[in-house]
Amino acid sequence: MAPTVKEIMTRDPVTLAPTATVREAARQMRERDIGNVLVADGNDLRGIVTDRDIVVRGLAERDDLSDCHLSDVCSDRVVTADPNEDAEETIRRMRQNSIRRIAVVEQGKPVGVLSLGDAAMEKDPNSALGEISSARGNQ
Repeated sequence: MAPTVKEIMTRDPVTLAPTATVREAARQMRERDIGNVLVADGNDLRGIVTDRDIVVRGLAERDDLSDCHLSDVCSDRVVTADPNEDAEETIRRMRQNSIRRIAVVEQGKPVGVLSLGDAAMEKDPNSALGEISSARGNQ
């Protein structure tokens, strides 16, 4: 039987408000050894910010990030998955939308993130991506 999203997702995502600074997101990423934070206004998911978003939409466009907020750099086209959904179907949707991470939402509340790394570790933990994804981060 194919796994569900909740069986392979990363639980307890970091969720910050759109008004949070890019610096706060970067600190959370460093402290939790993750590459993304979800952007939510209350329980309303607004987007996702990745470490790449901070570089491409933040650093590359501004000399000073002190007043740069997550709403300035987040991907606002949010594709979500249900935790009880078949993981293969979610991965297909990720492929169709050319995204590396998908927010997992239950009853309107973010409960996890499914990444390509999570999928690789489930499907083939000995693959290059599976091994890289399971390795300790380089903080």
